[in-house]
Amino acid sequence: MLIAGFPAGSFAANCYLLATAPGTECLIIDPGQDSEQGINEIVERHRLRPAAVLATHGHIDHIWSVAPVCGARGIPAYIHPDDRALLIDPARGLALGPGQQLFGGLTFTEPDDVRELTDGMTLELAGISLVVDHAPGHTPGSVTFRLPDTLFTGDLLFAGSIGRTDLPGGDYETILASLTRVCLPLPDETVVLAGHGPQTTIGAERAHNPFLAGLAPASGPVKGL
Repeated sequence: MLIAGFPAGSFAANCYLLATAPGTECLIIDPGQDSEQGINEIVERHRLRPAAVLATHGHIDHIWSVAPVCGARGIPAYIHPDDRALLIDPARGLALGPGQQLFGGLTFTEPDDVRELTDGMTLELAGISLVVDHAPGHTPGSVTFRLPDTLFTGDLLFAGSIGRTDLPGGDYETILASLTRVCLPLPDETVVLAGHGPQTTIGAERAHNPFLAGLAPASGPVKGL
């Protein structure tokens, strides 16, 4: 598996491209602010053909470039329905003051082709099987994307921290429940590729992340892979 990533824009939100090998189709996860150049560089370097854009959630730092990337490539975007409205109105996910405009009145549009994600579904795209787990708490429509040995967590879980819950739609007890259900049942060696910051593993976070202290894995089997 080829996985390449970079922090995009002033928010430094990690954008990832994944493919089975160089010269094949690829998936783009969370194309944030000013991410087009970084995406194009990786695509050209590895001779990739983008097949779809996947959003872990609808916050502006992760979906800023969804519409232009999809439009330029003629590819669909995937997002959970509970966050879909943020593609057009990302200000709804921010705590703006009365009369305050988003970046001076910047406007956003949906791509022509938007497809909705559901909990437990398996995406079969670009020769890759990804399991989707709905993981609300940071936003109502937050999801993770899971490979057998890798978890793309968006803003659910970071190295040493978890996603903030003080923005509209966030809830602390809900994110703890998502962490317990989605992350903790996974093997310690599972690589965590988060929406911000460096990669880590489930084992490292289980042992050292203060927000996971006292949580126990949810009972029952893990869905999908």
